[in-house]
Amino acid sequence: MPLYTLKIWMILCQAFTILSCQGQNSRNDTSLHKPIVTQHPILVHRPHEQISQVVRMMFQDSKGHIWFGAEGGAWKLTGHSLIHIDGIKSETGTGVTIKDITEDKDGNIWLGHTDGISSVRREKVTNYYESNGLISNDVWNISSDTDGKIWIGTIDGACVFDGKTFTNIELPLGIKDTTVGVSSEKMVNRIFQDRKGTIWIASNAGLFTYSNNKVTDASNGAEFKTNFVGMGFEDKAGVLWITSKEGLFAYKDGVTKKITDENIGIGKGIGSIAEDKDGKIWFVVNQHYLYTYDGNKLTEFKKTEDNKGPVIFQIYKDQSDRMWFVGFGGAFRLENGRFINITKDGPW
Repeated sequence: MPLYTLKIWMILCQAFTILSCQGQNSRNDTSLHKPIVTQHPILVHRPHEQISQVVRMMFQDSKGHIWFGAEGGAWKLTGHSLIHIDGIKSETGTGVTIKDITEDKDGNIWLGHTDGISSVRREKVTNYYESNGLISNDVWNISSDTDGKIWIGTIDGACVFDGKTFTNIELPLGIKDTTVGVSSEKMVNRIFQDRKGTIWIASNAGLFTYSNNKVTDASNGAEFKTNFVGMGFEDKAGVLWITSKEGLFAYKDGVTKKITDENIGIGKGIGSIAEDKDGKIWFVVNQHYLYTYDGNKLTEFKKTEDNKGPVIFQIYKDQSDRMWFVGFGGAFRLENGRFINITKDGPW
């Protein structure tokens, strides 16, 4: 008998034996109403399956591993294997949506999500909640400073964690943003540390700095006309880029420059922002429109039906200078002017 025919015959015999045993067991089992589902690994794997339909953000750690935060939790890319981090749970044991990811000075990964924060130390996951001292379980951003402290922005304000104790940061009350689905007077949209060690806090009350245990209002000095200050980062030239409901601003040495003009419909405001390898600034306007700024002029990146990528939640440059765009619709990388969909199978 040919080898191929022999293999087919053996598989059929095994299937017949299993079915016979199941039939015999069902006659003796009083829990017949409980379904028994057996899945073959080949059936579980779905080629080109999205990491998640909603990828909220990504992060590359100091070891080069890429992390994805999504509605389905957190994923870590090691080599060419995408691994789900199962230990990140709500206090009731259910899954969470990851909102932000950072790395502390010791190489531990911290994640802010819809039910607290979590740390990943080697293979160990530790979850922290309001019951542990966190100011709110509804976390929207998380960052680390050079001292190893973890800064957390939530719907109910900001706090800092030194590894043992959560300390609340007292901020002025802001205004609830009625143009978005989730907002509050205490909403903190972003916290980050610049090269000089100053902590910047963007909230629905404006822009603030924190140093020497003191909060200072920086909104007036930066000449913002809106309470709703969003994301920000410091580029390689030391320029601080601030997004808001009024527009995009560049801030350095006490001088503010508004980048956007009346030709750009701000709508719901400026979203994510990043710098590419050439120093060009990429940013999202009104959730859907993508622009670049080269230091002189603004240019809209025109999307088409066959090249539109996701509804962008985050723009990210990795350590290989590749530009990523993640959001509603999954994860994408921009290559030669085209959005390439990155699924659980890559391409990495």
